[in-house]
Amino acid sequence: MYICFAEYRISEEWREQYLIYTNKLLEEGHDVQLYEGTDQPGLFVEVWNAASEEQAEQIKKERCNERSPWFRVSEWIVGGPAKLHIWTFKPAHPSSSAASPD
Repeated sequence: MYICFAEYRISEEWREQYLIYTNKLLEEGHDVQLYEGTDQPGLFVEVWNAASEEQAEQIKKERCNERSPWFRVSEWIVGGPAKLHIWTFKPAHPSSSAASPD
């Protein structure tokens, strides 16, 4: 399993509008978890699940596409779309079922 991880800061003045909009997106069934920093309110991360690195890269590409419903979030990001940071992560250790000790 891979993840596509997006991170950004939402301006306090747009926070409520952002939360309403992203709640609608989540209700549409997008395979993403959305978190807000406890130490840094207004700092948000999206965690998108992917079965492969290729799928994670495709999610990243689609997430940055201006036609994506998620792209609208960029207008509320402090510093705009340039401050949307997206990375792909892979497991650091093989799963226990893939590597069994002898």
